[in-house]
Parts: sequence; structure tokens; C-alpha cells
Amino acid sequence: MDGYISAREAAARWDVTVRQVQRMCESGKIPGVTQFAGAWAIPEDTRKPTRTAKSKPGLKKKAANYQEADGNG
Repeated sequence: MDGYISAREAAARWDVTVRQVQRMCESGKIPGVTQFAGAWAIPEDTRKPTRTAKSKPGLKKKAANYQEADGNG
């Protein structure tokens, strides 16, 4: 398809895995993406989406538990 690249091509351009690109497509993080015959078609001028999560949700909870165990929390 003219004007589109595959998930494999996007992965190579963005230096990520194909699965990561597929997840971005599935979650709607890539605007203008469409599926064609079971494969993702990504607009060729699309830039790599930025990551919005700063840390994993469970990390702060674990750190708080360690403080309580030490008696410092």
C-alpha cells in the first residue's frame, strides 16, 4: 500500500521489537493505523509514539512496604 509501512518496517525505524509496534497499534497509540489482511498498515510519516508511563505502578507500593518493615515508615 502506498503511503504505509508494515509493523516490521516501523520496528526497524524506531529501534523496537515488532511486538512493541503491534501493541502500540492495538492500543491506539499510533494515529491513522489500520489493519489490512491481518497486518498493521502504519502511515509512513508517523513518528514513534512517546512513552507516557514514568514508572511501573507496583514499584512505589513495594518501596513503601520496605519502609514499614524497617520501622521507618
